[in-house]
Amino acid sequence: MQTTPAMRRNTPHERRGAWVDRWLALRDRLLTSRTFQRKAAAFAPTAPIARLRARELFDLMAGFVYSQVLHACVQLEVFDLLAARPLPVSALSHRLSLPIEACERLVAAAVSLRLLERRSGDRIGLGVLGAPMVGNDALAAMVKHHTALYADLRDPVALLRGENATSMLAGYWPYADASVPGKLSSESVAAYSALMSASQPLVADEILDAYPLGGHRRLLDVGGGEGLFLASAAARAPQLQLMLFDLPAVAERARRRSAEAGLSERITIVGGSFLGDPLPTGADIVSLVRVIHDHDDATAMRILLAVRRAMPDGGCLLLAEPMAGTTGAETMGDAYFGFYLLAMGRGRVRTALELTDMLHAAGFDRVEQRRTRVPLQTSLLVARAAASGATP
Repeated sequence: MQTTPAMRRNTPHERRGAWVDRWLALRDRLLTSRTFQRKAAAFAPTAPIARLRARELFDLMAGFVYSQVLHACVQLEVFDLLAARPLPVSALSHRLSLPIEACERLVAAAVSLRLLERRSGDRIGLGVLGAPMVGNDALAAMVKHHTALYADLRDPVALLRGENATSMLAGYWPYADASVPGKLSSESVAAYSALMSASQPLVADEILDAYPLGGHRRLLDVGGGEGLFLASAAARAPQLQLMLFDLPAVAERARRRSAEAGLSERITIVGGSFLGDPLPTGADIVSLVRVIHDHDDATAMRILLAVRRAMPDGGCLLLAEPMAGTTGAETMGDAYFGFYLLAMGRGRVRTALELTDMLHAAGFDRVEQRRTRVPLQTSLLVARAAASGATP
């Protein structure tokens, strides 16, 4: 018997979908009703839920102010100052060169955000969210860097419509809109190279905990910046030889940093652009750390194909970056990095499934996602280079 469109719409899956749609429509009518909102807030069983939803909505509206309180604490080095011992507001005001009223206002805001805590004797100490900031150069650098992001997001609708004439983030990441990235000067790459170096150790620990390198001989880090990921890998795997590929100006900074770390005898550094220059060969494992999400699909595929050409059959690829749809970190991928990359002017955050499909198309197989302890910082895919006959 021939299946008609009407019969297809009556499948169990379609019926479940229709029921869910009806329920969501009812929910929307209730939640948008001012009368229902008042009754829910007054009814004891639903009042806690109503208060929670109201706070969540307010936090979205006030989030910029919260982040600026954090920024002020970082800029004033409040967390490092209080790491030694709690201080009275009067002493803190003097140390920060702030009027007492302004210091009290900052303290009250930071206490409400759990960045600081009130201690005995009217002293102020570190809060549960402020303590991890002590000595954390990576987080402090990112907080300060967000000044550029906030400027680009001052009119989000204009950003979405492509009406912003200039972008501070595009200027901060000069390769984002450079027609010839390989010719960028050392001065133009200094700021972003320093930021990546500051944040790299946090990401490196996540990757190397999820995938130990003990079974490998030589690691090539593509887009490796100043070599901080390789330095972490070298400390974990003393037998490992190292290779780094990045823009010539960045590669020069990596040479200086590697020499300072005593790695000159273990590392080979090559300058070039992965959009036009061949990658160095000889590595049995290659890493792409926060590289692919900076590029559109066509450019990302060019990079993956270039990596595959540089690898032997069966070689291992580590692809580590924030991924959309990551359980427990959904806002990081789709909201934060979605708009960050939009302001930057190129690239997009992808799901693990999308990246897996791209890896297969580029000549990789046996793709698996490795669990990282803090997926908010990075997610990790491990892939193997397929046999040469299967490479596009």
